[in-house]
Amino acid sequence: MAAQTGKMFAQATTANAASIPSSSAFGTPVHPIHQKQVTDASSATVLPISLPPATLRPLAFRTFTKKHNLTLTSSALQAISTFIGTHCGSGWREEGLAERALDEMAKAWKKNSGSLIVPGEGSELINILRNIEGCMLGGRVVTQRATSRQTAIFPGLGLSAMTQAESGSLNRNNSQSSLGLTTLGLQDDGGDIQSKDPRDWLRVIDAFEQPQLAYNPIQKHFEQVGERPSLLPHPSHRTALIRARYQVAHQRILRNGAFQTSTVALSRSKSLHRSSLEMVMPQQAYKLMPIANLLGRSGSTHVLLGLLANSPTGTLVLSDLTGSISLDLQYAKPVPKDGAWFAPGMIVLAEGLYEEEGSLAGLSLAGDGGVGGTIGGKFHVSSLGGPPCERRDVTLGVRSSDKSGSLIAGGGFGWVDFLGVGSERENGLTMRDLEKKVWESQDSASQTPGRSRMIILGEVNLDSTKTMQALKQVLGLYAVESAGKTPMAFILIGNFTRYAVLAGGSGGSIEYKEYFDSLASILSDHPSILEDSTFVFVPGDNDPWASAFSAGAAAVLPKRGVPELYTSRVKRAFASANAEAEKPAGKKRKGEVVWSTNPTRLTLFGPAQEVVVFRDDMSGRLRRKGLRFLNFDEPEDAEPDSVARPAAVEAPPDGRRADGQRGMNIDRTIETAESALPEPKAKEMNSTEVSSDLHVARKLVKTVLDQGYLSPFPLTDRPVLWDYGSSMSLYPLPSAFVLMDPEAPPFTLTYEGCHAMNPGALVAPGKRGVAQWIEYDARTRKGKARDVKF
Repeated sequence: MAAQTGKMFAQATTANAASIPSSSAFGTPVHPIHQKQVTDASSATVLPISLPPATLRPLAFRTFTKKHNLTLTSSALQAISTFIGTHCGSGWREEGLAERALDEMAKAWKKNSGSLIVPGEGSELINILRNIEGCMLGGRVVTQRATSRQTAIFPGLGLSAMTQAESGSLNRNNSQSSLGLTTLGLQDDGGDIQSKDPRDWLRVIDAFEQPQLAYNPIQKHFEQVGERPSLLPHPSHRTALIRARYQVAHQRILRNGAFQTSTVALSRSKSLHRSSLEMVMPQQAYKLMPIANLLGRSGSTHVLLGLLANSPTGTLVLSDLTGSISLDLQYAKPVPKDGAWFAPGMIVLAEGLYEEEGSLAGLSLAGDGGVGGTIGGKFHVSSLGGPPCERRDVTLGVRSSDKSGSLIAGGGFGWVDFLGVGSERENGLTMRDLEKKVWESQDSASQTPGRSRMIILGEVNLDSTKTMQALKQVLGLYAVESAGKTPMAFILIGNFTRYAVLAGGSGGSIEYKEYFDSLASILSDHPSILEDSTFVFVPGDNDPWASAFSAGAAAVLPKRGVPELYTSRVKRAFASANAEAEKPAGKKRKGEVVWSTNPTRLTLFGPAQEVVVFRDDMSGRLRRKGLRFLNFDEPEDAEPDSVARPAAVEAPPDGRRADGQRGMNIDRTIETAESALPEPKAKEMNSTEVSSDLHVARKLVKTVLDQGYLSPFPLTDRPVLWDYGSSMSLYPLPSAFVLMDPEAPPFTLTYEGCHAMNPGALVAPGKRGVAQWIEYDARTRKGKARDVKF
């Protein structure tokens, strides 16, 4: 068997050695190959070696078994070892050639065969190896373009999809189809770009299409959930949803430098201090203590990580995977002071003193020890903070640039494909290089941004006359722009009606459809936008079908898009605009409309950029459910030990303070997140309004991004489909985050590399005849607030 395989692999393939392909479909080396500098095939020569199967076994086990959940037989390992030794040569380990080749073998096997065991006998493995052999050049897996320009490469699909790509079975009909390099039209002469439109690289991913991943704490890796998601899963999936949130937050904290113990003995401080980015003190490392390990450690100080929850006895407890402990927040101090919300359902870090039940004063039979898994005693919290956030480049392992200016992919979860568009290690470097070429092809001399823009409109109430007038005015501004400068996407966020029309009343479905028919009439007046842009509709709680029984209350997440029953007239408007437009064949994509879910995600250039769009009245829920820390009026220069610490109570439902007055005296200095006010006339506003809006925006963004979850609330307050919890995750951190909250002030700010935006309602409240929205530039990755009178 081995001799036959070696003889087959020894056959030369002169066609593949003629030239270096314009790009790689499966991964770019750490030092990218410059195609124009390679003139002959001698530079791609590989020195074959005899590679014993026992030497390759650890790497093959890590790739096939741990990463792809496949099992190799002895004969298969023998055949693969012969292949790697022949085609990867002496650099199979040092240069990482074998790892890339093994990864493509596993992907091709999973694509072509559903078996979990990879046998060496038979023709399946031999055919896969033969296909990969034709794509090997210099020991690397690359893809040769045929003489015809119709041969394409599809990043993220693997070798098994190449045959389908050549036959045209993977044609892209809309934004929901697979993303590939075909749309960019790479040529053989140095990788020039035919299509210079960034919209060709835009893809909309709804919550039900996103891969459902779960973190495995044993293998320390994200894995695909084996079972098919269901709307009515087993009750154990509810526990798995909460456990998955905790495990992701736990591993994220352990990766933080403040929780990594140094080999050098460091002095510890008795108090917990947090800077603007992370919980860290000079020369200090914190250690997380499992709650169950507190038993027998009365009187000692610890740092706990757990989920805030209400116990069956009504007390506030902190829970982790080992147990629960009752909390005493009488002297708790938020970190940073009034810089984030804390409410039941959130994962928090708590530092304090543990006191056993036997030493508590006034111990009686009314104690809650042992109830609901709660251990005896109390944990007296001195400092309470959220888990430190992790930047996107740290999570994906994108390190600093090298001498040539190219980004280098390092550790982290770079091999994980979180959105189904390819992983960072697989396609990131290639896609970032293409992104750079597309932006350079744009008119840099123009002072106004062009195709790189995304227009974000919030609270588009189609049943409001003022909203329809404002929408018409906004679309008219972009319709008069010159050809090629039209924004690539318009994102319209609900609620699309001010009230839940389907919950009752005289109109119902007929009335709701008439609202979208009116929208179609306005869109038809601007065919230049429809034929050259992508419109994305994200529903709210008042939109069907969930609003038919929730009456506009908080419905289950994720929420499906607007049903096709109501969107036929809008689709017809796009079809008419595309039919009337003069488009050269194969030059541009037609305009399209996508009825996406809430939340939804937009990817640009594969894993290079990710935009999360979410509609929720989150700030109001946080004010109702959040813990209130009193005594915010302490002087800034006061010593911590000389000032009485505030007590924590749950906020009253009406938003009143404990002294009976409305509102709260907020701290004006929040040392988190660099931000920019969205109002262009911010300097004309008085300092009180500016500081208040900035404080609310920073507090809201920090709370959500630190939690790494779009709905950090109990399932009774904001239900989530148990099998689609991965769709609510904000890990890794997106490039941009759109939180449409009409109860929060509009803002644009950046926190830990994530640009957060709230466009606010399209019709600005409190301003007569003013429409407001946000214009996001994907090139600069910054949002800009816009307004216009109508």
